[in-house]
Amino acid sequence: MRIDRVKILNADLISMASLVEKQIYDSMVALKEQDLILADKIIKNDDKVDDMHRDIEEKCVKFMATESPVAKDLRRIYTTSKIVTDLERMADHAVDICKIVKRLKGVSFVDEITPIWRMGDIIIEMIKLSIDAYVNGDVDAAYEICHMDDSVDEIHQGMFETVLKKMVKDDTAINQGTQILFISKYIERIGDHVTNICEWIIFSKKGTYVDLNE
Repeated sequence: MRIDRVKILNADLISMASLVEKQIYDSMVALKEQDLILADKIIKNDDKVDDMHRDIEEKCVKFMATESPVAKDLRRIYTTSKIVTDLERMADHAVDICKIVKRLKGVSFVDEITPIWRMGDIIIEMIKLSIDAYVNGDVDAAYEICHMDDSVDEIHQGMFETVLKKMVKDDTAINQGTQILFISKYIERIGDHVTNICEWIIFSKKGTYVDLNE
């Protein structure tokens, strides 16, 4: 397969990843600042993510059908199609968070929401590092990023236990507590998708699949 085809896919994937990263970052800003205008913008921008996903997948299919790529390039194309699917689902969770922002309009946050901000910071860093690892074919970095997801999982579990206790003690916090737990779960799922990306990076380089979400 001609090298320009690989470069096209890489450039498109990086552009999509940058948009998804911004969507997730902005969703956390919208939540923290209760910015409904920003939340609406993120929801509308999801169409752009969907369009990019569709375009890249179509290019992957076309390249495989017309270029007769060798095994290494075929893995690269297949990996790209898998990664953009995870990116699209990550962007969907940014939209889910923004829908909650709108539901929590004007609500004063309970202190128990604080760990959410740390989860968001870790996730953004994981996305940046995973795309760098993809571009550089860095298998070691892919494994290291997955260890970061362990921290996200731990915070999520702690959030669940803390917020549940708050809801039991104070029934006026049930609605907000439920929404906070949804947000925590969405962020945790984004972390799982980043881990999936790392699995595909390893597959692209090694030709073997490893399950890093165990």
